[in-house]
This record gives sequence, structure tokens and C-alpha cells, in this order.
Amino acid sequence: MIKYMLSAWLFISLCASAGAQQNHTISGFVVDANTSAPVAGVNIIGKDLYAISTENGEFQIKNVPAGKYRFEITHIGYAHEHFTIEVVDRDIEGLIIKLTESITSLDGVELLGKTEKRKTQELSTISVGVDEDFLNKNRENSLMQTLKKIPGVSTITIGSGQSKPVIRGLGFNRVSVVQNGIKHEAQQWGNDHGLEIDQYGIESIQIIKGPASLVYGSDAIAGVVDIQPSKIPLPNSFSGEVNLLGETNNDLIGISTGVQGRKQHWFYRGRVTYRDYADYKVPTDRINYENYIFELHENNLRNTAGEEINASFSLGFVSDNIKSETFFSNVNAKNGFFANAHGLEVRSSNIDYDSSSRDVDLPYHGVNHFKITNNTSYYLNQHTLELDLGYQNNQRDENSEPVPHGYMPTPPNSRERIFTKNTYSLNLKDSFNPNEKHDLVFGINTELQNNNIGGWGFLIPAYDRYSAGIFVYDHYKINGNFHLQGGLRYDVGLLETKSHFDWFQTPVNNPDGSTSRVYLQRARNESLEFSNFSGSIGLSYIQQNTTYKINLGKSFRMPLANELASDGVNYHMYRYERGNIDLNPEQSYQLDVDIDHTTTKFNIGISPFVNFFENFIYLNPTSNYYETLQIYEYTQSKVFRFGGEARAGINLTPELRLDAAAEYVYSRQTSGPKKDFTIPFSPPLSGLLSASYQFKNIAFLQLPQLTADFRITAAQNDIVPPEEVTEGYQSLNLSANTTVQLFGKGKPTQLRIKINNVFNTEYYDHTSFYRLIDVPEPGRNLSISMTVPF
Repeated sequence: MIKYMLSAWLFISLCASAGAQQNHTISGFVVDANTSAPVAGVNIIGKDLYAISTENGEFQIKNVPAGKYRFEITHIGYAHEHFTIEVVDRDIEGLIIKLTESITSLDGVELLGKTEKRKTQELSTISVGVDEDFLNKNRENSLMQTLKKIPGVSTITIGSGQSKPVIRGLGFNRVSVVQNGIKHEAQQWGNDHGLEIDQYGIESIQIIKGPASLVYGSDAIAGVVDIQPSKIPLPNSFSGEVNLLGETNNDLIGISTGVQGRKQHWFYRGRVTYRDYADYKVPTDRINYENYIFELHENNLRNTAGEEINASFSLGFVSDNIKSETFFSNVNAKNGFFANAHGLEVRSSNIDYDSSSRDVDLPYHGVNHFKITNNTSYYLNQHTLELDLGYQNNQRDENSEPVPHGYMPTPPNSRERIFTKNTYSLNLKDSFNPNEKHDLVFGINTELQNNNIGGWGFLIPAYDRYSAGIFVYDHYKINGNFHLQGGLRYDVGLLETKSHFDWFQTPVNNPDGSTSRVYLQRARNESLEFSNFSGSIGLSYIQQNTTYKINLGKSFRMPLANELASDGVNYHMYRYERGNIDLNPEQSYQLDVDIDHTTTKFNIGISPFVNFFENFIYLNPTSNYYETLQIYEYTQSKVFRFGGEARAGINLTPELRLDAAAEYVYSRQTSGPKKDFTIPFSPPLSGLLSASYQFKNIAFLQLPQLTADFRITAAQNDIVPPEEVTEGYQSLNLSANTTVQLFGKGKPTQLRIKINNVFNTEYYDHTSFYRLIDVPEPGRNLSISMTVPF
């Protein structure tokens, strides 16, 4: 079906371009007049002609008939520029547009506009900005898989449609995911729990590598993935797009449609996304798990199909001194778990998992995440007040075959575990500029969680959790290029767990030798309080094209309910998990350094870090067993870590660019039962080599770009039992991006073709959830996607 649709679109575009063969292209670069650094997001506007510069400062104005044209160049923080150019009989290439930062006056207040790149340079934290162009070109099955190309960022993948973020080897609740100012709260503690966020419609993401508890609070001990609000539409405008996606490995079909519009003060946005995919294929025909051989039908990893339906809508208001937007979203997904991953029950199951590659049978989960957020900003002279309100409801049902275990009889239904989590959030921040030297920020974060449970399989208790934090932060400008930032934060937290008893009776031996049948208590009513100070201090120095940063931070993380009070069988992992009520909050100290040198021709950078955990929490396998299952207990130890990322890129010619990046993390436990071992899910040394070539127009394809990514990953021999050594691997991915003019002089259609794992290599990702049961990564995958704007 996708093949026929694509053929039809290409035929239409060919016909549309047949009468435009005499048109030409104007291309060039936009750079900062002082630093010569590329400037992204610049608007180049002429009569019926329009372009936006990319992250490399490059722009192309396509389908330009012969004639004389005047263009206006605009970008927030820069002075407006104009240029006039005459197009005669050929393309015009290599134009260099230099922009200077602007100082304007508004109602007697002097404002110095800054680009997002400049703001990032002045901060001492180690952060990476991800724009819409990057997201479109690197689109994968989930948001975090799309971001894997960024050095220091990896994922814990769960099948083909789910993943969770890992920053410098730390994941789960050690990485905060923030959307529209509100921390995303679901059941992220679980190995097999993905991230319920629609990756379409996102324009900008800020990734902070390193401790960020100062501003974001608990759970930001390793870093933050901050999904920022989209830009407000222009006055009296309407626009939209349709995204189409098809993939061969799991026969995925996806469509996402978004619209946005604005009158003068009121604006709105809306989006609907649907994805349906089958079992994905791996480059092997058998899986060896617990010394059992499982044959795979046509290389399909059985029961990994799924379906996702998402919808969102927002309504906003903007004026001279206020901006407010209320955002509604609902993400609904049903995903199958690889049948052989759920214990070993599938050996005796009556389910025919190979009857269809698109059905979702037991075991599977259903997740629905509903979210309402409001972001309001007030601009009052030297103060900017920002208020974020949020409500989230996460409903998660985990279903499996009703099979008796131990003393538990056959369950009445397939609903093994049910989690219902409600989260209420409030953030209040006052940004105060008393003079040109200081930018002061005072803030409060509060959050209330209520998590209820159901189903016949107990793992964690129901609980209520309240947390609140207050912080102060100052950005001091020593001079225009030398900046000092520092701040302090104090947090308090309260966790109340609720008692829970088994729904079945278990024989218990009495002291007198008799036996009683009792309902065993799995959790008790407990009330735990936590408090902590955290802070950071850092410097940034900009010397022409080179930026130097150093940052020292202390961060923390409150223990979770599963770490404190779990007491049950996790059949997804085939083990018994037991919490520790005496756990203390994690405390982390980290030193970060970053040096970056960027010009229009090349860039080079390095970001080392040193990290020490006073009391790292992890799940430790013991020598004890519950029935036939090994018992894992949460414990704490001191952990020392260091590592970092290195990156380099060069424009060999105006058409050819080469990039290289490497990342490494070393972790060692210096106390506890696993002293001298690493920590779980530690990623190995990895490097990425990329080559990108920009062609000129080819027939109806406008400025097609071909990119090759070659990833080299070393073996991971540094493991902590029961992890297994993972061999190194190499994989090649190819992608092609171009635009096609389908509808006259309107915005062009973007066409993307990608081939992942070109050689169908069988390899294992050490941080993959399915690596624990020796399942390799997906085989070769061809994906075709289109973005049709209107």
C-alpha cells in the first residue's frame, strides 16, 4: 500500500515540477557577524519566497524564476537585514549573510536579544539543543531512539515501539523527562515501562547532561530531557502538516496530522497520531533463554506487535505582558511482550503466537496517559513570573496468562498488575533582573502523587508521595563573555505506603509444630520523610569561537516505592524483588567540563565528567530463593564514575560534511555486596562516524542529502552479575532526505528514506531490556516517511 501511495505522490510531484525546469535556487549560509558561528532558525523572506536556516546556518530558496528579488532577514536577538539579488540564468550559491546582535528599546527598557545558541554558551551546565530539523531527519520508532545519535544519550529499549532515556549510563528515575514545564510522571521505575509521549509535533528539546536537581528537583540526578513548548504561531496565520510513515521490519503504518492557527491574541494547536505495527524481525531464527531453545517463525519476535493512538490540543492567549497556554494530551498504547520473556510459561501455553504477526496476545500491557498542563508567563517590568500547573493520570494494565504459582491458585482473569497513578504538579518561578549584571531566579516546585494498585500479582504497594522544593539561582555576568552561575535548593518529601495482603492463603508453620493457612502481608502502612540540600556553581567563558565551561553540582534522588517496599514476583524478569525500607536518598557529586570550538568550517569539542554517589541504589541478586525464584534485594553502595564525550566535524567541501563522536562511561562500586563491580546497564565504549553529502537538484528532487552513520561499539566485559558479557559490534545506517514541490509555490514536501542495520547484522545492545534474555537487536529495516505541509 505504501509503495503505491509513494508512487502516486512522486508522479504528481513530477508533473508539478515539469513546468518549473527554468527555475533556480538561491543558497548560502547565515553566520554571526562577531563569532562567525552558524545561526539556525533565521527567516529569509521575499515575495512568495521563503526559507529558514538549518542548524549549520545553511538555507536554500527553491524554485526562483529569473528576476530581481529583495529579501528580509529576521531572527530574534539580531538586527533586521535586507539584500537584493538578481537571478538570471543559473543557480546562486555560497551567499554569506552576517547578522549582528541587536539592542532595542521598548517602553524605556533596554533589551538585549540573544540567540538560543548564545544562551546555551553562557550557561555552565552541559546541554545540547535539539531542533525540529534534527528530529525530522533522525526519526525512529520512539522519541528516545530518535535522540540516540547525540553523544552521551542512549536508551533502554523494550521491543520496537518503546524506550526510556539513559544519560551517561544512568536511566530509570535518575533522568527527568519534562514536557511543557511539567515533569512526566508514569511508572518509569519498571524495566519494561516505556515513555508515553508522542514524538510528533515537538519543535525543540534541551538535553542536560549531568546533575540538574537545582532547578528540576529529585529524579534529575543524571540529567534532563526537557521537551520545550512550541513557538507561538504568527498573527492571523493557519498551517498544518501530515506525517506519513511506513517500515518494513515490523510492517509499521503510521500517520500524524497537526494543525495550528492564530488570530491576534488567541491561538490553538491540535494533533492526532496513529501507529500500528506487527512483530518485529531479528537476524536469527532461534533464542536461547535459560538453556531452552525457542524457534522463531520467519525471524519474528513473537507477540511484539502493538498499536498507538495519541491526540492533543492546546488553546493559548498572548499579549504584551502575558502569555498563557493550556495543553491537553492523551497517549494510548497496547504493546505485546515477547512471549518467551515472561518467565518460561510459554512452553506450555495454548496460544498460537505464530498464527498472525499483527495480533497482540498475552502477555501484553495497555497504557493510557492523560495530561493537562497550563503554562502562564507574566512580564512585569524587571520581573518575569512563570506558573506551571499540571495534572496527569497514568493507567497501566499488565496482562498475562492466569497460571497458578506456588500456593497461588489459578487467577480469575488475565489482569496481573494494575497501576493507577494521579499526579498534581505546581511550579512557580520569578526571574528578576535588578541590573545588567545579575539574572536572579527564585522558584518553588511541588508535586503530589497518588498511586493505586490492582490485579492478582503484587509487586509494589499503593502509595502517596508529596515533595516540595525551593531554590534560588543567580546568573552573574562578569563581563560580556565571562559568566558565573550558582544556586542552592532545599527539598522535603513524604512517602506513605499502604498495607497489602495476598488474595490467597499460604501455609505457615507455627512454633508448636502445627500449620496455619494465612493471608500473607506483603506491605505495611509506613510513613517516611526525606529532606536534602543541593546546589551547583559553574563558570562559562566565551573566547571568540571557543567556549569553556566548568560546573560542580550536588544532586539527590528520593527512593521510590518499589525500592522501599516491593515484595513480590516480577514475572517479566523471572525473579522475586524485595525492597528495603531503610534506604536513604541518593546523593551525587559531579564535576563537568566542556570545551567547544566551532567555526563555519569545522567544530571540535570534549565533555569529560567525574561523578561520585554517596549511596547508589540498585537491585542486588542474592543467594536466597523464594520457591524456585532467585530473590533480588534493593541495597545501597558508594559508586565512583567518570567518562565523557568527544565530538568533531568538518565541512570538507560545501557539499560534504564529516562528523565523529565517541562516548565512554566507567563505573565502579567502592562498597557494598558488589564492591569492585560496575553498576547495572553500564553502556560500553561507543563511537559514531557520519558522512553527509548535499547534492544539487536531481530532476524533481530538491537538494537531496545522503547520510551514512557507522556505529562502532566495543564489547562490554565490565559487568555486574547476573549480567552477561556483551560482544562488540558495528552497524551501518543510511538515510536520504530531500524535498519535493507538490503544490506550486507552497511549502515543499519533505521525503525521507532510511535503512537501519543495512547488513542485517546480528548484535546485542547491552542496555536493551531484551538483552537479559539473549534477544538480538532488530534486523534490517527500510523506512519511508513524508511530511506534507499545508
